[in-house]
Amino acid sequence: MTRIVDLLGDQPTLSFEFFPPADEVAAKQLDETLNELTGLAPSFVSVTCGVGGDGHDRTRDIVTDICGDRPFPAMAHLTCVGHTRQGVAALLDGYAAAGVVNILALAGDPPDGSAISGDFHYASELVEVVRAHPAGFSVGVAAHPEVHPRSVNRGSDRAFLASKLNQADFAITQFFFDPADYTRLCNELADLGCHQPVIPGVMPVIWPRSIRRYAAMNGSTVPEPLFARLESLPGPDRIKAAAEAATELSQSLLDAGAPGIHLYTLNRPEASLLITGPIFPSRG
Repeated sequence: MTRIVDLLGDQPTLSFEFFPPADEVAAKQLDETLNELTGLAPSFVSVTCGVGGDGHDRTRDIVTDICGDRPFPAMAHLTCVGHTRQGVAALLDGYAAAGVVNILALAGDPPDGSAISGDFHYASELVEVVRAHPAGFSVGVAAHPEVHPRSVNRGSDRAFLASKLNQADFAITQFFFDPADYTRLCNELADLGCHQPVIPGVMPVIWPRSIRRYAAMNGSTVPEPLFARLESLPGPDRIKAAAEAATELSQSLLDAGAPGIHLYTLNRPEASLLITGPIFPSRG
């Protein structure tokens, strides 16, 4: 199975993020979305786990199924929350046995906002364990262009991120809406001697109310004129307008030198299909 670090080169990557479905109806929706987006020949996809570390087993099952059934690699999200070293070692052994070679190492969010429990408190600690595994995983980490919401200040945030990223192969950002935030992030990392690839995450605002809530949790600034316009539109028109805004952002990021685009799909195909055509015309 292909390691994501080996895909990051001259040609920009296209990737999609999914979350584990909660029931059979949602599972069917995810399968249909995967079928639709497979035709776009994504470079890779990723699968999240739930808040508080819930759902790692479901993440594992989906990732291993994708790696076995689809012509592209899937990356598993792995969080610190609630995990023992023994539990992480067992998960990594299982991934390696199934041919999964890509891991996104994250701190994760406790379900009640309390301190992270378990043997790991920082994603950098998790990166060390994944790196030490004999399977030779390709390791990604998260980056927050507008600074992690739990950071003390911008300087310490960037220093910690550079240290973490220098142990990993690449980063994928939390969603944001101003390309200047991405450019500033990359410049600040470069000033600290960190030149690892940073893939921007782009969220088409197909559900403005929910994404407002996600933005508040992640420290992402909401562009009010865009959200107000999208909130006023009916479903199909809103998806089209959200895709147009995400396409403009994605193209700006690629023009600025981003190594690829990572689209947050919310397990729906429509916006991703509309975005991919203009920025990756050779796909599909």
